[in-house]
Amino acid sequence: MFKTILAVVAVTIVVLIVMAVVDRVSGDISPGESNSSTAAKNDSLQVTISGEISHSGTYFLPLASTLGDLILSAGGVNSNADSRCYNTTLSLIAKASYYIAPLYDNGDTCAVTPISKVNVNTADAETLKKGVESFSTTVCSAIVSYRTSNGDFAQLEDLKNVAGIGPSTFEKCKNLVTLHE
Repeated sequence: MFKTILAVVAVTIVVLIVMAVVDRVSGDISPGESNSSTAAKNDSLQVTISGEISHSGTYFLPLASTLGDLILSAGGVNSNADSRCYNTTLSLIAKASYYIAPLYDNGDTCAVTPISKVNVNTADAETLKKGVESFSTTVCSAIVSYRTSNGDFAQLEDLKNVAGIGPSTFEKCKNLVTLHE
């Protein structure tokens, strides 16, 4: 009797393992779904969102999606999101990353005063220099020149297009600037 029970348990374990392997292999592409899955990825944008959002991560959205659509897909912004730092009507770009800046300092659990920020679309070079320590005088002038030549910054990440603002400077300034009032 014990040998029979042991055999049944062993066979059950083997069957479960085989089923798990088969499910893993066939679970990625179901019959009749391979073409539509590929088409869905070709007809969508892969974008990443982080910051003051409910669910940071990478999402696949329809081609004509906006930042507002991405925010909805990510569960919405949290209560610390600074609405002056993003534009929900912004059209998304494939494989781009979007950041939602905080209103209050995340390092201060009792923060009641918003982070002091400067508007990169309206501030002159002197105001930018006073408002963002990590900006050199040259970078402040480059921001004003870039804005004059290319129009207003549509998203915080556009600052990376300015000469002198690399990943390190962007990380230092992204919570200290706004796009609109």
